[in-house]
Amino acid sequence: MKAIVYNKKHLPFRLQIKEVEKPIPKDNEVLLKVSSVSLNAADYRSMKMGMIPKKRIFGSAVSGTIELVGKNIKHLKSGDEVVGDLTDFGFGGLAEFAVAPEKAFIHKQPNTSFEDSATLPVAATTALKALRDKGNIQKGQNVLIVGSSGGVGIFALQLAKYFGAKVTAVCSSKNIEQSTSLGADEVIDYTKEDITKGSIRYDLIVAINGSYPLLGYRRILNSKGIFVMVGGTLPQILKSIFFGWILSFGGKIMKPLFAKSNPKDLEYVAKLLDQGKIRAIIHKRYALEKAAEAMDYISKGHAPGKVIINIQYNNNEYPTKSKLH
Repeated sequence: MKAIVYNKKHLPFRLQIKEVEKPIPKDNEVLLKVSSVSLNAADYRSMKMGMIPKKRIFGSAVSGTIELVGKNIKHLKSGDEVVGDLTDFGFGGLAEFAVAPEKAFIHKQPNTSFEDSATLPVAATTALKALRDKGNIQKGQNVLIVGSSGGVGIFALQLAKYFGAKVTAVCSSKNIEQSTSLGADEVIDYTKEDITKGSIRYDLIVAINGSYPLLGYRRILNSKGIFVMVGGTLPQILKSIFFGWILSFGGKIMKPLFAKSNPKDLEYVAKLLDQGKIRAIIHKRYALEKAAEAMDYISKGHAPGKVIINIQYNNNEYPTKSKLH
């Protein structure tokens, strides 16, 4: 099969398309014929940090069709259309086929495309955990989403509105229209205004991108507000891990999010997407052969939406080859 394989000597992107052996599922695994993969920060950050999957194939947010199942599989069968998160199972999605345990997948919603389904693992589930589980979001709260136009941000914004919050989105000027269209009550252009120096206080702040200091975020929290660090620069993330608890006093809570794949969370957001309560924003599409370029593009951190790699496609759902970036 064809796969995008990590090779540190293959410049400029260290990723190359190769013919590799097609995986064989073990008794507790299924073989997935991959249709679409969405790229996430976990992919390029792992590569930058030297955390390379055992099979040297990245890609965790996948959709496709079950090709073969191991003898101990109970809930999936050949031909089932599924969506899954391979983050905790060795990645491997940037290939024509991938293997993983049954628990990595849920059934794809019938009215949702493979492409849109692939945007949900990691991105939408992380947004859900940040808002609902870590942030304890409540109807009517004043919520700030810092980095509202990225992969996690687009879902965080929509989910916050779904939960009944008043949402202020923070993004660059070129993405203001997108954040507004997704339901933001207010949008702040971070190139023109420093949110941490304003007079407005927030019940919940979800920081996905941005270079603001933790003390700045703490300043604009309400007296019993919650701050959740989802992403940002590596120094920011490390500071939130080591110093967040120190800054959690006087009723204000500062904490990082360590998102784990969870089929129930994926099922939750998949149903919302299928019902039209949230929507996927796909910024760019690439063929598998161009996955290295796609990874380089997303690593720059300015993609207003999801970047999709299409492995299997047909004329009824996916763009023609001439339309793939």
